[in-house]
Amino acid sequence: MPKKICLTVACPTQRGIVAAMTAFLAERGCNIVDSSQFDDMETGKFFMRISFIPETGAEQGELSEAFAQIADAFEMTYAFHDESLKMKMVIMVSRFGHCLNDLLYRWRIGALPVEIVAVISNHMDYQKLVVNHDIPFHCIKVTKQNKAQAEAQIMQLVEETGAELIVLARYMQILSDEMCRKMSGRIINIHHSFLPSFKGANPYKQAFERGVKLIGATSHYVTADLDEGPIIEQDTVRVSHAQSAADYVSLGRDVESQVLARAIHAHANHRVFLNGNKTVVFPASPGSYSSERMG
Repeated sequence: MPKKICLTVACPTQRGIVAAMTAFLAERGCNIVDSSQFDDMETGKFFMRISFIPETGAEQGELSEAFAQIADAFEMTYAFHDESLKMKMVIMVSRFGHCLNDLLYRWRIGALPVEIVAVISNHMDYQKLVVNHDIPFHCIKVTKQNKAQAEAQIMQLVEETGAELIVLARYMQILSDEMCRKMSGRIINIHHSFLPSFKGANPYKQAFERGVKLIGATSHYVTADLDEGPIIEQDTVRVSHAQSAADYVSLGRDVESQVLARAIHAHANHRVFLNGNKTVVFPASPGSYSSERMG
């Protein structure tokens, strides 16, 4: 397969952006194979992702250096990404293992463009599962007394492994404001946010007792505001009076796993752009594998 590179851009909206970018690539022998763009008229920001093949051998570094002139002219934040490189990812989990199991399976069959460099937990429950996948497992206990020390250990592992993304796969500890700021836009969480009025440890049981008709999940970036970060992916599943509380839990776990996998897939493929308190998420390019097809 020919090498593919994607260019991601965010900047203030104005006339001529697309023309300048496409002309730049054409002049350097790059064939555009996929392109998505969005102009937010409310915020005045423009977002674009272009996937292309450098047919005349143009290198990523030289393209990035040459593009700086256009970026300056349009006040762009931009990056070139080699699509063949897998994003390094750390998974954090506590005692609910459904999302972890799902991510390990998708990773094993090549359905996620990531390299899982470590799994961190505050319990030992999934040590054997993780080690059997030949992935390093780290148990870091967290208490009120050692929280700062535990987070320092986590960040040390992130730095040592070169991880670009942290995934909270039902990790039941609140991260500090400092860690959220340091890893801004690089921590993804899964939350049963379609049950916003049901607080506590057993929201599906509460939902069952209230007779709700929809349950679901939201995957979002982690910020200092608990469960209020920019949303990446959401989904719901219908339930009825004929189903039990246990059915709610089972269906809820399924939708959580699917939503988290889709969010990771989008982030790892550089399809997600932060736009204030929201995100712009471009669809998967034609012909590329999308974890959505596994749902």
